[in-house]
Amino acid sequence: MYSFIDLFAGCGGLSEGFLSTKQFKGIAHVEWELPMVNTLRNRLVTKWNHSFDEAQKSVIHFDIQKTEELIKGNWSQESKQEFLNTNHIDVVDNGINGLIDNTSVDIIIGGPPCQAYSIHGRAKDKNSMKDDYRNYLFESFVKLVNQYKPKIFVFENVPGILTAKPGGVNITERIFEAFDNIDYKIFNPSELPNAVFDVLNYGVAQSRKRVIIIGVAKNSNFDLKEIYSLIRSKQDLNNKKTVLDSISDLPKLYPLKEIVKVNGKNISHNCDKYSESLQHIPRFHNLRDLNIFKEWIINGMNYYSQKDKIDYYFNKTGKSTLYAKYKNLEWNKPSHTIVAHLEKDGLMFIHPDPEQSRSITIREAARLMSFPDDYKFIGSNAKCYKMIGNAVPVKFSKIIAESISEYLTNKIK
Repeated sequence: MYSFIDLFAGCGGLSEGFLSTKQFKGIAHVEWELPMVNTLRNRLVTKWNHSFDEAQKSVIHFDIQKTEELIKGNWSQESKQEFLNTNHIDVVDNGINGLIDNTSVDIIIGGPPCQAYSIHGRAKDKNSMKDDYRNYLFESFVKLVNQYKPKIFVFENVPGILTAKPGGVNITERIFEAFDNIDYKIFNPSELPNAVFDVLNYGVAQSRKRVIIIGVAKNSNFDLKEIYSLIRSKQDLNNKKTVLDSISDLPKLYPLKEIVKVNGKNISHNCDKYSESLQHIPRFHNLRDLNIFKEWIINGMNYYSQKDKIDYYFNKTGKSTLYAKYKNLEWNKPSHTIVAHLEKDGLMFIHPDPEQSRSITIREAARLMSFPDDYKFIGSNAKCYKMIGNAVPVKFSKIIAESISEYLTNKIK
């Protein structure tokens, strides 16, 4: 069994894929946002047979930018004060080094926050996100690789990373140089377009392209092209999943005849206890949006021109926009990319049934990311949407894990 550390672990999409192969054991999972930390800890307990104490210890709620403290422990008073209530005391005293206990780390996985690399994010920021600290979080990833010298690492991000130039320098050049300096090899910047994968080809009902940067030690006999070829070989191009395959069996959630208030919250759709247990709970939508969603689908407005969509939004709301604000899923197609913006609204993720007249639920978003139904997301509804949108789809993560396990086993035996 191989050991791994998960950095920028989020709610656990990558970890779940690796654990589900039964070939990997997680030593540490590092995450900054507490709802994601609580979600991953709960999953380790309820699915992967960790004790509460083990989960508290291994899922570390900490700012990865304080890399030396994270590695060695002996946290500053500021760090102790802020995080002691959500971490095990051993981690505070001994850091990840204390969790490893002189064992080797076979794999490091993770993906720094991608918003700073996204083309949409750069377009919205007047400085093209050149000053965004998230552009440089990869440096902490590099430091952890340098510290623990894994056999292989997996660094996941959005395709926008291929063209991002914070400070006028290609970020991929910075990343290549950083790993080169610690004696790890990755594809050079000109080869990285060959590291783009669409999870749609791996049993996920969603078109979602991601860059998977795999690195190996220079002094190893590992061949990067062989590893990538192994992942490519597991594509299933003739069996792509659709929205219908993924969410059509979930309970239908229809609009109520009038908006009601329950426990101080406005409710616009029916929802029973079973749906609630699945986190299949509809967002509240006002009457205007209820009518818009139904009209949008019935009139096939996904296929209207961009200008007509923008005009439609203005006519309905009296507000101007540079982008189309509405989009519905379609039964016979995969979903478009599930994004963290779902935290704010679901206008770009309208359910394909016009009679339900709503945006997708947490469980529907989770299924479109291939999370199993027993995966519980902990936090406000907004935070649940965010953590799902930022995750790595579990089925794709499992394919990566299987490929790496297969490769290592063949090379090391």
